Amino acid sequence: MNYREALAWLYGLQRFGIKLGLENIRRLLDECCSGVRRGERPALAQAGASTFRVIHVAGTNGKGSVCAMIDSICRARGYRTGLFTSPHLVTFRERIRVSGEMIFEEAVASGLTTIRDLIANWDPHPTFFEVTTALALKHFSEARIDVATLETGMGGRLDATNAIQSDVSVITPIDFDHEQWLGKTIPQIATEKAGIIKPGVPVVCAPQRPEAERVIHARSVEGEAPLQVVSERYDRSPIALRGDHQTQNAAVAIAAIHAAGMEIDDKAIARGLARIDWPARFQMWDERTIIDGAHNPAAAGVLAETWREIFGDQKATLILAVLSDKNLHGICEALAPIANLILLPKIRSERAAHPQALARVLSSIAPALPYSITPSLADALTRACAEPNLILLTGSLHFAGEALAHLRGEPAAFEECAQ
Repeated sequence: MNYREALAWLYGLQRFGIKLGLENIRRLLDECCSGVRRGERPALAQAGASTFRVIHVAGTNGKGSVCAMIDSICRARGYRTGLFTSPHLVTFRERIRVSGEMIFEEAVASGLTTIRDLIANWDPHPTFFEVTTALALKHFSEARIDVATLETGMGGRLDATNAIQSDVSVITPIDFDHEQWLGKTIPQIATEKAGIIKPGVPVVCAPQRPEAERVIHARSVEGEAPLQVVSERYDRSPIALRGDHQTQNAAVAIAAIHAAGMEIDDKAIARGLARIDWPARFQMWDERTIIDGAHNPAAAGVLAETWREIFGDQKATLILAVLSDKNLHGICEALAPIANLILLPKIRSERAAHPQALARVLSSIAPALPYSITPSLADALTRACAEPNLILLTGSLHFAGEALAHLRGEPAAFEECAQ
């Protein structure tokens, strides 16, 4: 398969849906990445491949930023790094990086062809995320990295990334999201996230709600896993990502690197944090336009706080698109106070909530706040640029990716395998 054919096959696996569990991924890693075993450190892919440290990150919000910080600091110190994150914004290749460089199209095509042939007759068939995880670990092994930072896709206990033995387990703030899969209460969600904690492996944890912290503490005690709750913030040097919450994320990232037994110094920390390139996290596209991937009420609340930190009482022309399975009311309630006009474009994601559904929610929350439904993102941007206000595009990482692709003049993620 070439790159586009490989992606078309991979996206076709979405028909198998989400299947939480570790049986398939363990089998897949055993067969295509030799040396991966439960309870063993990963020595992947081929005889003689070197082992590498693994930093495993779960949580509801901030885990992508923490992963990016860990990777950037380690690269600044001279380590050869692997970074596995999700979802991607504009290109699938963003998910898998070695020393900051996205996986090449040829490596995606070759790796997915190998995996496709391997699993052709499997029942149950591996899912999109299981195959992507295996591709990432295969690529990291072949690249002979020193350290891999793995972000969970969803949850933790049954997430495909949890099949790998880690050197440190990291848990960012836990809040409500993916309730249909992880549970309706904070303790239930925390139980899934804390499932990445492994016996004897250090745990680095951001400050949590009390009910989440109790679950994490109990799991750590049960597994005799040393627990460090990082309550301080990092304020010694500038951070490329904007917002006060990023100082907390930076402190967690630094603690995680230390807990993994890696040598870093203050200069590497400062260089790494100053060089982070992590789009759609309060990203200033230009002097007027901000893009943020906030996709649940807690993240939307942090976004609103960051807006006030930076812009004070200035209001935004808000371009908003949210996925239909998210808490529309909670997201709109958090963002309405910083807007004086909301534009609701019809975007291309099949999972997007209909603009009229968002309009009904907004009308119930802030009846006096004007809104307008637009036929496309391009129309929304044209309308927003005609207004005098700052422009904020948010509501979903999928929407943020579509916005970035549009502004860059590039194909959007869903068009990548159709060109």
